[in-house]
Amino acid sequence: MLERQFFRSDMVRCALCSEAPCSSACGKLDPASLLRSIWFDNENTAAGKLPDDNPCAVCPAPCEDACVRAHEVPVRKIITKLHDEVRPTLDILQPEDEERLRTDLCSVPLENPFLLSSSVVASTYDMCARAFEAGWAGAAFKTVCSFDIHEASPRFSAVTGSDGSIIGFKNIEQLSDHSVWENMEIFRRLKVNYPSKFILASIMGKDEEEWESLAKLCEESGADAVELNFSCPNMADGGLGSDIGQVPELVERFTAAARRGTKIPILAKLTPNVGRMSPAGEAALRGGADGLAAINTIKSIIGVNPHTYISSPAVHGMSAVGGYSGNAVKPIALRFIAELAQNPVLSGMHLSAMGGVENWSDALEFILLGAGSVQVTTAVMQYGYRIIDDLKAGLNYYLADKGFRNVKEATGLALDSVSETTDILERDTVIYPRFHREKCIGCGRCRISCMDGGHQAIRLNQDRKPVLDAKKCVGCHLCVLVCPEHAVTPGRKRIKKIT
Repeated sequence: MLERQFFRSDMVRCALCSEAPCSSACGKLDPASLLRSIWFDNENTAAGKLPDDNPCAVCPAPCEDACVRAHEVPVRKIITKLHDEVRPTLDILQPEDEERLRTDLCSVPLENPFLLSSSVVASTYDMCARAFEAGWAGAAFKTVCSFDIHEASPRFSAVTGSDGSIIGFKNIEQLSDHSVWENMEIFRRLKVNYPSKFILASIMGKDEEEWESLAKLCEESGADAVELNFSCPNMADGGLGSDIGQVPELVERFTAAARRGTKIPILAKLTPNVGRMSPAGEAALRGGADGLAAINTIKSIIGVNPHTYISSPAVHGMSAVGGYSGNAVKPIALRFIAELAQNPVLSGMHLSAMGGVENWSDALEFILLGAGSVQVTTAVMQYGYRIIDDLKAGLNYYLADKGFRNVKEATGLALDSVSETTDILERDTVIYPRFHREKCIGCGRCRISCMDGGHQAIRLNQDRKPVLDAKKCVGCHLCVLVCPEHAVTPGRKRIKKIT
């Protein structure tokens, strides 16, 4: 599997267009689909779509003329690299079917493990219908409630990378602004028109009676399961949202109330705004939950304007703490999923994971740490429902390439390698860095970082190439991480002398 950086410099100006002009201009391929697959870490699948003979070899590249950033994206070069450098390395072709992706959520069948998470991306009949048509297995509908919802404007802000893509995303979005009865009608229509799709009804009540009645209504209206929103950071006033998720006693009480109202599976959606998630998970189990969903967004503040002194998003001179999501929160989400999966008390509970999933390899990480299904929002908000194509294709290719018969065989395989403490780690060896001088451009970034943030073990020779002082090197691998050309990799190992 080639790293994403393999194509990154060539892809950086691609806008990932809707109804891309490059594909309209090409009569032989679908360049937009290939470029999108590369963007989502799916080079193998993209290369597998190419014919034996490279159609770009003698093409005048009308795709580059038609590009919205004319001649700024080297489409012909990228596709040629796919054909000549990636395609010959493929061990298998893309599987013809998606049977390996079939799984279940609390014994209810899923076509694949991918669901929309409860948010604006799953807030109307039309949106869910289009997502189902695109290939999503189901949706956690935007949280149903009886509250009078009035949203602020603007209500989103973001931390972006050098290429303009969203790294971290903040929202001050609240719950569904449809009435309970309008939402029940949406569930009924979806179940009639898409009977094989999974409807996860997210709910939030203000007391035990309402948790029970909402759960009952959702089952009667065709929902396959109920998700209890104990985690919304934007609905925390008066003992709602994340205020509930931080108190195990309340989690147990309101889960039990919902359990009285329905016989279909119940997932408790837990808040990450805690030190440990297990107490709330165990409380949900005692209350009758069949599974857990995690993580919801993390309480955050993004930026402070140095001129107005207001953080973002600014709403008429004020802002508020909001929920942080996007790829930046994935390490935190992975940590919580591993904690829940390793807890023997919670053994057997379905884990529906979310938090920073953009591509199939992000989803796979959650699966390897014990997740049985994966939910997505922020990436859909940025790139659209179409990302499901590469989520499915990439995971399907991986499973086939590794010889897995189904996605469940990969579930939890990474758990034995994870410890909550560093006490168990082996500390008697040093892994030296290896410098690939043919890739090195002589920038000296490795030296700067080692001098000012490491152990002063790197100098540059007269050709501006790095030289290692093995007596000083401790194998921290800071140099591996900072090299802009990926010209430093882990190298040889030595055993420490015991004194």
